[in-house]
Amino acid sequence: MTTITKEPEITIGEIVTADFRAAEIFKNAGIDFCCGGDKSLEQACREKKTDPATIKSQLQELEKTPITQAHKYNEWNIGFLADYIVNTHHNYVRKSLPDLVHYTKKIQLVHGDQHPELNEIAVLVENINAELLKHLQKEEEVLFPAIKEAIQTNLPETKAIIISEIERMKGEHEFAGGAMDKINVLTNNYQVPEDGCNSYMVTLKLLREFEDDLHTHVHLENNILYPKALALCE
Repeated sequence: MTTITKEPEITIGEIVTADFRAAEIFKNAGIDFCCGGDKSLEQACREKKTDPATIKSQLQELEKTPITQAHKYNEWNIGFLADYIVNTHHNYVRKSLPDLVHYTKKIQLVHGDQHPELNEIAVLVENINAELLKHLQKEEEVLFPAIKEAIQTNLPETKAIIISEIERMKGEHEFAGGAMDKINVLTNNYQVPEDGCNSYMVTLKLLREFEDDLHTHVHLENNILYPKALALCE
């Protein structure tokens, strides 16, 4: 983590790639380290009106605790990383989205008159459900197999698939991340209102967990898997 002070233009994504524990610091500061991973620390702090010196100090505290092997995603073989993303994050998305659709519709019907933002949240979750499932399928059927093939071969057509698919996938990440950011704002960072029932509480808990997983999911792809895949195409 010493690169933070030595390299002032290091990006948010590079910081989290070097030490995934930094993700929690950025999350607490409201800094997007996945879709916004190409921003410098200074730029990200400026946009959030956060003191960069405070964030740097918190990041440097991480040096006092060794990084465990479990967090060293950047050292994994990219074929293995692709499988890990499917088995961990893609499976989580497929398991979670039906519940999110169900619960957001449920509290919309019960509380929508008192909390009209629930109407927009239900639509956003429906859109995420429709778009993200197609996104996962394209990764599993097109992009990830192409990445694994590129490890073994040097075929120009395989490289072309990787380049075009990654450009599209990053755009789709922006959509999903932006929708979750909006839900976060609409729910005041997933705060249950005083008149919220148990279903309301469960719904916001599930949404928070989904957002947390999505941030890790997109970080692993945008900041680690995709750059390494593009390097195979050079």
